[in-house]
Amino acid sequence: MQWSSIKYLAAAGLMAATQAFAAQPSTLLQNNMSLHLANQLVQATMDACHAQGRSAVVVVIDRGGHLLSLQRDDTVGVHNTEAAQKKAFTALSTKTLSRVFAENARNNPDSSNLNTIDSLLLIGGGVPVKVGNEVVGAIGVGGAGGAVIDEGCALQALDKVLGPGK
Repeated sequence: MQWSSIKYLAAAGLMAATQAFAAQPSTLLQNNMSLHLANQLVQATMDACHAQGRSAVVVVIDRGGHLLSLQRDDTVGVHNTEAAQKKAFTALSTKTLSRVFAENARNNPDSSNLNTIDSLLLIGGGVPVKVGNEVVGAIGVGGAGGAVIDEGCALQALDKVLGPGK
């Protein structure tokens, strides 16, 4: 067998092996919010609101948008529970504070239709939860007295549970 034939067969074999490897189904490994972490974040958020003399409802969802943990103070209006969950989903799906996303949407005429998406709520109080650069879930807060206060309670909880700047 000639040298050029050997090179041709080796190249063909390599191409076949590469194609076979690429065709194999693969899985995706991702970090996710645990129930334990969700419960810690809910409690720390409630504590932050209570320290300011405020009542609230707090939800934590995982990276798939599934509700993991929820607490609602007795005096908080029922509508705030759904609002908190939508704030969390907005922060999760946009990977940014729901307040910042809402501001950006208001300032961009091309985004004016975002308020028609039922699962989003364009108001502050939703905070993504990141481990490193990966969003693993989100906190949503409602009923504490306004979007900035809602967001602040969640940010204080993240600092307490995951460390400053997380």
